Amino acid sequence: MTQAEGEITYPGDPMCLYAALSVAVHRAVDDAGPLQDAVHYNDLAPEWTRFPSKAYRMSASDDGYRPYERDPNTDQTVFDPRVWDDQARATWIRLLREVRPSVVLISAVSPAHRYALEIAALAKRELPDVFVVLGGRHADETTSVTPDGSRLVLKPSSPVAVIQGGDVAPVIDAVVTGEAYHAVDLLMRALSLATDLGGRTVDRDQVPTCLEGLLAEEGAGPGTSLIVLLSADTCEVLSLRGGSLDLASLPSPYEGFAIRSRFPIFTRPGTNEALRTAHFMVSNACPYRCNFCSESAQLGHGLKRFKADPIGTAIERVCEYAGYGAESLFFDDSVFWSGRYRDIREFCTELARLRDADLGSVDPRFRRYLTDEDSLERLRSMQWGAQLTVDTVVALHSREESADILRLMREAGCSYVYIGIESMSTQVMVNIHKNLRRDERMPWRDKVRQAARLVKDQGLRLGTSVLFGLDGETRASIDETIHEVGRLIDDGLIDLASPNILTYHPGTPVTREHGMQDQLDYHSPRVDNRKPYIYFEEAFPGVVSVLLTEDDIWHIHNETGVRWGGARNDAAPVPITDKEAVEDGELLTRDSA
Repeated sequence: MTQAEGEITYPGDPMCLYAALSVAVHRAVDDAGPLQDAVHYNDLAPEWTRFPSKAYRMSASDDGYRPYERDPNTDQTVFDPRVWDDQARATWIRLLREVRPSVVLISAVSPAHRYALEIAALAKRELPDVFVVLGGRHADETTSVTPDGSRLVLKPSSPVAVIQGGDVAPVIDAVVTGEAYHAVDLLMRALSLATDLGGRTVDRDQVPTCLEGLLAEEGAGPGTSLIVLLSADTCEVLSLRGGSLDLASLPSPYEGFAIRSRFPIFTRPGTNEALRTAHFMVSNACPYRCNFCSESAQLGHGLKRFKADPIGTAIERVCEYAGYGAESLFFDDSVFWSGRYRDIREFCTELARLRDADLGSVDPRFRRYLTDEDSLERLRSMQWGAQLTVDTVVALHSREESADILRLMREAGCSYVYIGIESMSTQVMVNIHKNLRRDERMPWRDKVRQAARLVKDQGLRLGTSVLFGLDGETRASIDETIHEVGRLIDDGLIDLASPNILTYHPGTPVTREHGMQDQLDYHSPRVDNRKPYIYFEEAFPGVVSVLLTEDDIWHIHNETGVRWGGARNDAAPVPITDKEAVEDGELLTRDSA
């Protein structure tokens, strides 16, 4: 992401990239021993030969920077700029000249897509023969095939479409989408087979043949994915349809990469020092069908979870991350354990039991990560947070059952719960697939208050997300939401409130319903990324709700800063009531991502 202030708040680790590379990196490291023992590579392989040491992991900085060395570990082969600015651009160019890679893999969401294209263009400028692979959420939402796999389906903002249409230079050689864990591994092995051993450049004409050969030999791995190979005047499409994917069977995303995130919601007791925070997911999509959200299972290949021994695998990952240096965890699942109370209960009970154990009594399966008292102490004191919904807390279960689950979460180390309020206006919420069990006797605002009370009664901090610009939004509904959220803050029921502007993602129903599917520009090299848009996550002109004027956006920024005060989710917003004063140079802080 980029912004005028030159900083990004609450940067997270690039988990989409880490997860996508997990299988490929794991197999490459497995093959890095004697050549006669290699299974996947037999002449040339990626420079993924060893995982980071414990000392390296513990010393990793939180700014995304990692020094590239001769014989790098797997973490050192990642360029993670966190913010794309002139300094990051210079670092990338220097890195390209130093490393001279044969293959570059890039992952990007839609708001970062234009920067991904610039990163690819710089790679091509410095190394014309480099093979560039693009993946990530933007590619997933814009590049697919028909149900029978016979025809490529491209949305106007697809990287394939904008390159074929001449809007963007041909700086991408392959696009990978879908459940692509095994597809990335397959492509990397095909690229190694197609690479000239002398010049270390990929023979593009050989890549399709190498892919077909590997597929004929071993078949497609689990998952449904797509590989699109781009050439000067055409593209070749390989649709991979393997068996059902079990997320528990995949290598841990952090196996090959250091934990660098530090979330200010988790601090060392008695200090303001943010703790090293690992991201964690036990599912890959959301069971809800909100028309504005790109995380819905309906937009992808369904909801995938940890299937084989889900609780045991999740506990093992927690121990693994404690061994890697994690002091806190945030469960990035759209809904914690997909909202299934049975799984939440079992997970929290087992985690609480393990946190009370001494080193000698820990199960060997977990003990291999908890190698010393320091790692066990990190597990014992580990704070964590998770995302729930109002319906999960109050509509689908009794108050007593919900209170019991929240109590178990707290006893297992949970200190923070995050809930999407979206709006406090009935005329807006009637259009959203969240208020599932509607009861005229309990309006949505009362449900939100009840859910917040249940969370706070268990001593947990509560963060909330508010989204402006949904169907039914007017200036009156905006003010209603700001006021009602302010009342919850006044009553001590919300610790953090994050104001957001509806931003159109290419694959979401609301994008189509608002007539924006052909209007989204996520690829032009320059965008007028100005105030007030920069105060909101992902927002910039041309991709935000058509129901909001720029004056509405100023109003939301100003009024939430005044009404929500220090609970607003940014670095202490300055109350501003006159946008002209801002334009004359008064200080405002950017809303955090």
